[in-house]
Amino acid sequence: MTATARARRIIWIRRGVQTLVLLLFLVLLAANRPANGAAPGAPVSTFFDLDPLLMITSWLSSNTLAGISLLGAVTIVVTLILGRVFCGWFCPFGTLHNAVGSLRRQFGRVRPRTSGFSVWQRAKYLVVIALLVMAVFGVQWAGVLDPFALLYRSLALTVLPALDVTVSAVSNAVYLGDPHLGGLHLRDVTEPFYRWWQERVTATEIRVFTGTDVVFLVFVAALVLNLVRNRFWCRYVCPLGGLLGLVSRRPLLRLTSDPSACNQCQKCTMACPAAAQPEKPDEWLATECFGCWNCVAACDRQGLDFRWVEPWRRTSSGSVDVGKRRALASVAAGVGAVAMARITPASQAATYEPSLIRPPGARAEPDFLARCVKCGMCMQTCPSGGLQPTWTEAGLEGLWSPVLVPAIGWCEFECHACGQVCPTGAIEPLPLDEKKQVKIGLAVIDTTRCLPYAYGRECIVCEEHCPVPDKAITFVLEEAVQRDGSTRTLKFPRVDPDRCTGCGICETKCPFRDRAAIRVTSAGEARHPDNQPLLTPTGGGYGDPYGD
Repeated sequence: MTATARARRIIWIRRGVQTLVLLLFLVLLAANRPANGAAPGAPVSTFFDLDPLLMITSWLSSNTLAGISLLGAVTIVVTLILGRVFCGWFCPFGTLHNAVGSLRRQFGRVRPRTSGFSVWQRAKYLVVIALLVMAVFGVQWAGVLDPFALLYRSLALTVLPALDVTVSAVSNAVYLGDPHLGGLHLRDVTEPFYRWWQERVTATEIRVFTGTDVVFLVFVAALVLNLVRNRFWCRYVCPLGGLLGLVSRRPLLRLTSDPSACNQCQKCTMACPAAAQPEKPDEWLATECFGCWNCVAACDRQGLDFRWVEPWRRTSSGSVDVGKRRALASVAAGVGAVAMARITPASQAATYEPSLIRPPGARAEPDFLARCVKCGMCMQTCPSGGLQPTWTEAGLEGLWSPVLVPAIGWCEFECHACGQVCPTGAIEPLPLDEKKQVKIGLAVIDTTRCLPYAYGRECIVCEEHCPVPDKAITFVLEEAVQRDGSTRTLKFPRVDPDRCTGCGICETKCPFRDRAAIRVTSAGEARHPDNQPLLTPTGGGYGDPYGD
């Protein structure tokens, strides 16, 4: 079998592997939406475990390997042997880039053209250097640009909710409009699909997320840029690709060429999605090559082939010169980014953001931010939809990290799924009994809006929904003077700070939908001993907060 024929067969195998891996990613994504707060049974964090960038940056930023999977080392070993095949064969985000890039060729809107190496491809190496420097100083920002975290966050927080809303809207429109032709009703088709979607995909009520416009725009831009240059993100931006490129400088499987067979047709160059310079016998860039075999399949003269080379044997190949000055500039940029992330009062513990309510099991804020990769897994698995991505609440360092927003949803008392799916241990996987005891905040009653206090009307909604045994919300019976001068005995709610865990269901269920009369803040959270109300227990209640 000729090299060209073998390469074409390998390409079909690669496409099959890419398709299966992408489908597996989507299946695990859907499996992370269990009903009723049950912990997902599928290994939803598998892809994150295999990501060496997240493994290394989490280790550097947290100074420990506790809670961090070491499976990323497998990816590094494979890269040392085969080169950047992880990018070309197994990355689901890379598969989407390939799909978009192939569309432009099939529609004939872009004519095939050579796409040689650009000095801008050095940018991804500078990006990974800056991210590693930031991690050394405890700032975990790799997840913002990491392909797995970016893809999962984009699909879970924007694309999948958009599909939920679309399926619901179309199904409802068909059901209410009842379009039919004789005895054939369109809803007989849409209703079974709608029920299946609700039971198998949505799993719970439709959940939407705030502040995800930028998440969606970054995702769309990364894909659309393939119309400018095939696999644009992988070539110029991807930090995981940059890290694997540094590892694959001398792989055991290398591209070899026969200069005498080359007629300078440039077919291999046009077929290469990575601009790895297969047309230059002595300047093939192993650090850029995805191992896709496109160049070998494109060569009709059998001039190219991948062959095993002894690790001690030096071969003629090109290299990407990042440059000392650029590397130093990247280091300086990483240090500057750390400074910008740490100049907020909250990062210096001078203040505590009231709305920054982290999920139960979240580590102390510095350690939490050092581990959180902003993947969105905990937000997607939250059954009430209360976990939302931050925007400014946690500063630049905590961008897109999870925060509980009780106005949207509460922390389900019988659920601890967020800690079970967290891939880096930023949220510890607490046993359910222990999770129920964790305080993540404290409910505070606004007497200017509470119906019994402000309007003399009966209301016991907050107490009814409180899930804590023996109730964290109790009532005090008092006489309230009515407008006509008569009196009426009402139940005035009080919060017991010893029992309140800050789950937020009281705020979610409060009759005031615009701004609840009982609200939960981060005060009293167990992970911060300094963020505690000054309350001193005295007998049956709370006396002077200073203990005098």
